[in-house]
Amino acid sequence: MTVDPGPPADGRPTAPDPLEVLLRVQDLDTALAQLAHRKTALPERADLRSATDRLADLDVRVAELEAEQATLLERQQEIERQVGTVVARRTSIEDRMYAARAPDVRDLQAMGEEVAHLDRRRNELEDHELEVMEQQEPIEGELTRLREDRGTLQAATIALASALHAAETVIDAEIATDAAARVIEAGRLPEALRARYEALRAKLGGVGAARLVGNRCSGCHLELPSVEVDRIRHLPPGTVATCDQCGRLLVRAALPGQ
Repeated sequence: MTVDPGPPADGRPTAPDPLEVLLRVQDLDTALAQLAHRKTALPERADLRSATDRLADLDVRVAELEAEQATLLERQQEIERQVGTVVARRTSIEDRMYAARAPDVRDLQAMGEEVAHLDRRRNELEDHELEVMEQQEPIEGELTRLREDRGTLQAATIALASALHAAETVIDAEIATDAAARVIEAGRLPEALRARYEALRAKLGGVGAARLVGNRCSGCHLELPSVEVDRIRHLPPGTVATCDQCGRLLVRAALPGQ
C-alpha cells in the first residue's frame, strides 16, 4: 500500500491534518493485517502441509511393512537353519551307514527310519519356507509401489516448499514497504492521539480509527443516531470524535467549503 497525501495547493509545506494522518495509519495497519493473513493463508502453505502429512502417512506404512517383512525374513532364515541342521544330520547318518563294514541289521533299520524321518522333516520345513516366501511377495510389491509414491511426493513437497518461499518473499516485501510507511505516518501523529489510537487498536481487533460514512461507522458498521451524526459533523475541524457504538476514533468527511 502506498500512502500519498498529495502536495499542498499553494506549493508550500503545511502541517498535516492529524485526523487524515490517523486514517492513513489505520489504513496501513489494516493493510499490514491483511498481508499477514494472506501470508498465513497462502494456498501453497496448505498444499505443503497436506503433502507433508501424506508423506508422514507413507513413512508410517512403509515402516509397518518393513517390520512385517523383517519378521518374515527372520522366520525364513530360521527355517533355512533348521533345514541345514536336518541335512547335516542326514549326511552324518548316511556316512555311518556306508562306513560300517558289518552293520547290524537292526542298526541299519533304525538309521534308515531316521533318514526317512529327516526327509519328511526337511520336506515340511521347505514347504513352510515356500509359504513364508510367498507371504513376502505382496509385501515387497507394495513396498516398491509405496517407495515410488514417496519419491514422487518428496519431489512435490520440495517444489511446494520452494513455491511457498517465493510467495512469502513477495508478501514480505510488501509488508516491509507498508511497515516503513507506517513508521513515518505514525511519527506525524500527536503523541496523545497516537497513544489513544494504539490502545483502542489493541482492544478492538486492530481497528482503532474509523470513517463516518453517511450515518454509519466503518469500524463497527453500526448506524449512529442522526442527532449524534449532526453533532459530529458540526464539530470544529481537527476535533477528535468517538463512535458511541464501539468507542473507536471517528473521522468525519469534510463539509462543503471546509
